[in-house]
Amino acid sequence: MDNNSPAKKIFCTTREAAKILGVSLRTAQLWTESGLLEAWKTKGGHRRISRKSIGLLLFNPELPAEANLTRWIADSVINAAAPNVLNIMVVEDDPALRQLYEYNLRGWPMLPNVITVSDGYEALIRMGLVKPDILIADLHMPGMDGFKMLNTICSVPEFSDTAIIVVSGLDQAEIANRGGVPEGIPVLPKPIPFDQLQSFTESVIAKRHARQKKAN
Repeated sequence: MDNNSPAKKIFCTTREAAKILGVSLRTAQLWTESGLLEAWKTKGGHRRISRKSIGLLLFNPELPAEANLTRWIADSVINAAAPNVLNIMVVEDDPALRQLYEYNLRGWPMLPNVITVSDGYEALIRMGLVKPDILIADLHMPGMDGFKMLNTICSVPEFSDTAIIVVSGLDQAEIANRGGVPEGIPVLPKPIPFDQLQSFTESVIAKRHARQKKAN
């Protein structure tokens, strides 16, 4: 049998992976760079992606079934596509706190689009689809926790414009013992300090407006 037959092919190109997953080439590249898709480079410098890792992504029990994945992806993009809308992603494993975030943040004067996810793994997937303006992250979560998620995000250049802030129930000693968070990321304690989060958001908006004004 031909060794290049589909039955024996255990890898694919980034473009093929994007087609299988129903996402853009850029999104597939981001997922590869952040480690969500297992990949390696050939001697010629071409990236190859494990088909097994694509299957694991499609069938992850924390995400929609494969039949609904395309709709889930489309909803993520459409909700964040409106011009001049501030996109805020919240990573929090407690369902009650996610609802509390949504209720409070959507009442802010800037009327942000709020995206909530339950762990770092899902956050990286969503960030590959819709790069948020602001990321509010918990640290102690099942699966991929906030520590690993933040280190991954900070290693991907495409996320460098996302403003990040942590809200955690862990104290400073516990955070330090687990390796800390990347430099420059503020850490606020729980219960959720919505006033401070709103002030942080307003400062991010003001800085961006100032940069845009200067650029013009």
